[in-house]
Amino acid sequence: MELNLPPKVTDRAFARLAEINDAAGDAKALRVAVEGGGCSGFQYDIRLDDPAEDDLVLEKAGQKVVVDNVSLPFLADAVIDFTEELIGARFTIENPNASSSCGCGTSFSI
Repeated sequence: MELNLPPKVTDRAFARLAEINDAAGDAKALRVAVEGGGCSGFQYDIRLDDPAEDDLVLEKAGQKVVVDNVSLPFLADAVIDFTEELIGARFTIENPNASSSCGCGTSFSI
């Protein structure tokens, strides 16, 4: 049986989450989920949320990124990052499980 590692979160992503929470005066977790849909079969749902009891919690410096049990296999060994480009700043996911992805970067197939 293959051992799948949980996703990794970059320092840059944790730092941006801290900036968002400081500006909002709140301490929400960044939820990263996978759901059906999108132009390639699956899409990422990235939003601020409260951790649930059965979530995997990735934590650094008081900031939390959470992944639910259903999404976890789709995000094994993935890297959650934050990028700033000409098209805008956003959280991104580098997912080795995705066989293809669309141009928008939020949809993928396995």
